[in-house]
Amino acid sequence: MNPLSAAQLLDAWEQGLSEPACRRALALLAAASPDSSTEVVAILSIGERDRRLLTLRSWIFGPQLESVISCPVCSEQLEWTADTADLSSAKQGEMPGELSLEVDHYRVSFRLPNSLDLAAVAGCTDAEMARWSMLERCISAVEREGQEISSSELPGAVADTVVKRMGEADPQADTQVDLACPACGNRWQALFDIETFFWSEINVWAQRILSEVHTLASAYGWREREILSLSPWRRQFYLGLVGR
Repeated sequence: MNPLSAAQLLDAWEQGLSEPACRRALALLAAASPDSSTEVVAILSIGERDRRLLTLRSWIFGPQLESVISCPVCSEQLEWTADTADLSSAKQGEMPGELSLEVDHYRVSFRLPNSLDLAAVAGCTDAEMARWSMLERCISAVEREGQEISSSELPGAVADTVVKRMGEADPQADTQVDLACPACGNRWQALFDIETFFWSEINVWAQRILSEVHTLASAYGWREREILSLSPWRRQFYLGLVGR
């Protein structure tokens, strides 16, 4: 994976605008991985995808993350900061293609969820139904006392064990941030979604950079690619001259 230039990032942002939210990360990672197609990136586990997004975000905007969240107890608004390195789990070796476990006389073979699975359940408004739909997509075989059965016959307790094993195999897929409210003292963990967070930052950046391109193109007659090839420092210098 390689860092993205301003032009490449703007192209990935434009492509992502026409994609559903759950597929925008694929446009970013495919642009940063010229040796891998979007189809290859799409089957990365959610955790591996998010680990790469954290790395790419650090290359583009720096390692520090800043956001605002409301306390679930008193609704106080609090700011939090984190480092991408602190949110990234230790890099694992090659992700397993298929996993299996045996529990309560059941043997279940399964793989880790990927972006295609998220896209498939994105329109589901029932959280429990979405959970089961994703689980069934990831399960390849179920046996009960040696007899093959349908994944829909899997008891809830066994399904929960499979989900737990998925989390253990791909911990980056469930990134939690430790938070404490200074107003009421409440402490809790909040899910951190790097895909949504990163895309929001890129969206703000893209609108700002296009405004800068318009200003400099109007003032100097430069082409968009010429302006985007300038370093951020040079762009700001020329913008300062235009504003005089």
